Formats: sequence, structure tokens, C-alpha cells
Amino acid sequence: MTDPRPAPDISDDDRSYQPAWLKLTPFLGSPPALSRRQWRVIGLIGVVTLFDQYDLQLFGLALKQIQAELLIPEAQLGEFGAIVRLGALPAFLFGVIADRFGRRKVLLFTIVAYTVLTGATAFAQDAWTFVALQFFARTFAVAEVMLAYVVITEELDPDSRGWGVGALTALGACGNGLALGLFSLVDVVPMGWRFLYLVGLVPLLIIAWLRRNLPETQRFADHAPETTTDSTLRLAFQPIVHLARMYPGRLISICAVVFLLSFSENAVGFFGPKYLQEAHGWLPWHYSLLGVCGGFIGIFGGTFAGRLSDRLGRRPVVSGFLLAHTVFVVGFYQGFGWSLAVLWVGMVFSGMAAGVVLGAVGNELFPTSHRSTASGTRTIVATLGGVLGLITESVLFGIFGSHWTAVSILALGALFAPLLVVAFIPETSRRELEDISPEIP
Repeated sequence: MTDPRPAPDISDDDRSYQPAWLKLTPFLGSPPALSRRQWRVIGLIGVVTLFDQYDLQLFGLALKQIQAELLIPEAQLGEFGAIVRLGALPAFLFGVIADRFGRRKVLLFTIVAYTVLTGATAFAQDAWTFVALQFFARTFAVAEVMLAYVVITEELDPDSRGWGVGALTALGACGNGLALGLFSLVDVVPMGWRFLYLVGLVPLLIIAWLRRNLPETQRFADHAPETTTDSTLRLAFQPIVHLARMYPGRLISICAVVFLLSFSENAVGFFGPKYLQEAHGWLPWHYSLLGVCGGFIGIFGGTFAGRLSDRLGRRPVVSGFLLAHTVFVVGFYQGFGWSLAVLWVGMVFSGMAAGVVLGAVGNELFPTSHRSTASGTRTIVATLGGVLGLITESVLFGIFGSHWTAVSILALGALFAPLLVVAFIPETSRRELEDISPEIP
């Protein structure tokens, strides 16, 4: 079999090197000393994650416009949103496959698939076609994000993993900024919201470049399972059984935190643009201006929290930001006037900060042989929690007659998440992955 990795380059270990694009990303702060190989991986993964996050942002952003054109009833918004989010469930399978056959191949496949499906969404003629296309687009988009964080975790050093996860999150958030910028033109561009989905085809133009330059992670190459004549579906799914046997306590603990957060806060981002437009009379360009300017401040939260957790520890940092995020969410959905912008920025900053550290912990807790499978398991749990949260939001909407009250009530449940982190999640910062989670025969 041909090795897909580029030939070793003596300059790959050069830690005095910094890429030229770093000057365009002040929100990454002061980066650690990384090798050329590590910078190349961050740059390549960052580009595709940017467009991935762009695609994932569109449904919530253009919800009002999509609802009007496709005639989606008000009472079914939460249900449709839940169905689309269920598309993340099959992403679990790609985590299992990546643990068996490698990160690189699976990652490239997911990039092509989510890009094509996003472009096809522009031509949906009814609500159910739209939902079906977005369901499968989310499958591959979530799989790409999941594997991207696994790659960063495996490629970076112990004292820079938190920063690396934060950097990837911040680069991905630039995709949110791109979506926000284009959303401001949704009422004037040809095809309206459909044009936004066509832009999602751009990653197809760079896939050949990615194939040549994106390496397999060194850790997977070192721990790759041997190929045998029995390497069939049964062997491909062995990581699922082994994961539950090796680290059941860790798996239950991190999944409990993820479920609670998704259940409590999944509706927060989904209804945000609609809330500002309908409850406070904002125009699309108003929200875009807030998103671009305020979001630029907010994305500093990712790299800041990642670096801070490298120094102070994952548990205290993630617990503090989780608590702050809940406070900002409730304040935002019950706020008014100029305070909405401040609360929104605080919500984005704290949410991104908490997500970065929790994501780093989630990948550090498990060994290389099962890391993608564990990430996929968390994706299933997060999806189910988010779907149940959206369904619950629909029930609460029926009781209170207000999406904003329903979202605020749900968000209060996230107050229990910091307690779970402190009580059950071990500290992982500044430790080698093999020391945190050794392979168990």
C-alpha cells in the first residue's frame, strides 16, 4: 500500500518557523513554538473547518427567510431543527472507521461529502427536501469537525494542546464570520438564502491540494492496527466494545456533561438570529454587524481559554466559563436595548472558551486506538441531548407562547455542568496522552 504521507522533510521539525498567514489572525494570541509540520496541519485543517462552520451556521442564520419561502409552520421550527441535528448521529460511524483505517482518508471523504450536500441544499424546493439534504450534510460536517479535533490533539505537544484546540476553534469561527457577513446581503444577492448555500461549494476547489499536503497523524501511524484478512466489519467495530471496557467511568462522566450542555443550550444558537429580528426588530445586517464585530471579540475566548487551561488546568477553567456562559445566555434572552450586544459578546466568548477546553479534555481522556470512537460517542450523546432539548423547547413554547422564555428555562439546566466536571472529570493538562490514557490490552 502506498504511504499517503509526504516524504519526511528535515525542516519539518524547525520550531523557529511561523506561517505568513499567522499575521492575519491576531485572535490566536502568542502561539507556542510549533514545528513546520504542526503549523501545516493547523493551517490545512483550519481552512476546511472554517467552511464547515460556515455551513453549519447557515440554517440558524437564515431561519426566518427559509421558513418564509418553504412555508414551515411556526410550531414545527423546533421539530425541523431537531431532525436536522439528528444528522450528527451517523457521524459516529466515521469516528469508528477512522480508528481502524486512519484519520486522513476519512477526513478527506467527509470534506467532499458535506460540501456537495451543502451546495445541493440551494436547490431544495420544499421543506422536507431541505431537511433531508441538511440532515446528511450535517452528518459529514460533524464528522469532519470531530476528526479535525482528534488530529490536532494527536499532533500537538502536551503544553500546547489546549492552545491548538482553541486555535482550531477560532479559525473555524471565522467561518461563522463569513456566514454573518454574507447574511447581511441575504435580501439583495441573487437567490437570497440559496446563494449562501452555494458559497459552501468552495472547499471542492482545494481538495486536491489537501490530498497532497495533509499527512496522517504520527500517533495513528505508530499505533495503526495491522491489516489482516479478517479486517472486515467485525474488526472495524471492535473499538466500540473496547472503549466501553477500557474506560467506562471516564466515558460516562464526559458524556453526562455533554448531554446536559446540549440539552440545555442547543436551542440558544438556533433561535438567536430569529430572536433579535422578531423580538427586537433587528434587520439582517444589524445581526451581521454584531456577529462580525462582536464575534471578533468573542473568538479570542477560544485561544485564551485553551492557553489558560494549559497553565492552570482544564477543570477550573472549563467550570468557570461554563457558569459564566449560562448567566450570559439567560441575560441575553431576557435583555433589551444596548445590553443585548454586550450580553451576546459575553455569551459567544464564554461559550467558545468552555467548548474549547471541554473538547480538549474529551479527546485527552482516551487512548489513540479509541480516540475517534470516543469523539463519535460524544457526538451521539450531544446530538440526542440537543434534539431532546429542541423538542422540549417546542413543548415549553406551547405552554408559555414564547420561544425566548422557553430557551431561558432550558439554559438554567446547564448550571449543573460545572459541578459534574469538578466531581468526575480528571485533570489532563500538561501530560502526555499516553500517560493520561494508556493503551489497555
